Amino acid sequence: MNPISGTIKKSGIPQLIEKYLDKDYYEYSIIETQYAGHAAKIAQKAKDDGIDFVVAIGGDGTVNEVARSIVNSNTALGIIPCGSGNGLARHLMLPFDIKKTIDIINFHDVHALDYGIINEYPFFCTCGMGFDAFISMKFAEAGKRGPVTYLENILKEGLKYKPETYEIQDENGTMLYKAFLISCANASQYGNNAYIAPQASMSDGLLDVIVMEPFDMLDAPQISIDMFNKTLDKNSKIKTFRSKHIIVHRQSEGLIHYDGDPIMAGKDINIRVVHNGINIIVNPYANKAKRQPNMVQSAFSDLFNDITNIKTDLTKQGKHIQTLNKLLLKKLNNL
Repeated sequence: MNPISGTIKKSGIPQLIEKYLDKDYYEYSIIETQYAGHAAKIAQKAKDDGIDFVVAIGGDGTVNEVARSIVNSNTALGIIPCGSGNGLARHLMLPFDIKKTIDIINFHDVHALDYGIINEYPFFCTCGMGFDAFISMKFAEAGKRGPVTYLENILKEGLKYKPETYEIQDENGTMLYKAFLISCANASQYGNNAYIAPQASMSDGLLDVIVMEPFDMLDAPQISIDMFNKTLDKNSKIKTFRSKHIIVHRQSEGLIHYDGDPIMAGKDINIRVVHNGINIIVNPYANKAKRQPNMVQSAFSDLFNDITNIKTDLTKQGKHIQTLNKLLLKKLNNL
């Protein structure tokens, strides 16, 4: 359990586990992490000791640390999502009610699912480079979390970011793109219900590769909203394909990210999928679950209509795109 991840207090979680966990099936212990990387060491030892399940109580960072330590083993990952983004938990349609999540752990429906590797770093949701990684760095540095912060960064920084040229090699040959970002998705979203690859599957043995081509900044707000509406793959500026393994060559060193964790890397980036490489406790009711749109997503629907009207008015008036972004940021701050 990561005591400081996300915005949820975790002091009451041990009592809920003691009350609701099926102790006829499980013997358990709870260990709090003390520093970055500690969850990986705890999970590694659990795997070496033959522990059946390791449950990450925290956000995407905690989940990544635990998951990367138990890949290619019989030890299974469980998740009690308590972070700010919760990308993998949201993809798996895990509930955010602690008792309901414990009930899913009690059901112990384990599936062998895929994970990805970018250079030597395992990832379970997404990895990427370009603006994708740059925003991950900005988001990591932000004083607050959540989808509004994410969208604010896209609108503020998108005006300044310059596209790069990438050479992508896969099983079918080599392609050259000038792109705003390159993202590879094992799961469908970054977190916070921002869907970079709405059709991605963790069981198909393939990564969804997303190439966002350069675009006029008048299109930036709509691209942002498309992420939250699960329609990004239909945007004309987005090119997608699926692959088991790609090698990306870029003109200079720079940032990459894995599950939102930004790091520096070289010119050549090697990305591949490991099919059925990690055992995960899944939600047996996920296919029947119907998620109600949250408050922010509902507000985004109204915001999308506002964007269309404002863009039309500003175009007629010949005003600069920065005016649009200022108006949108003002609306976001009121969400």
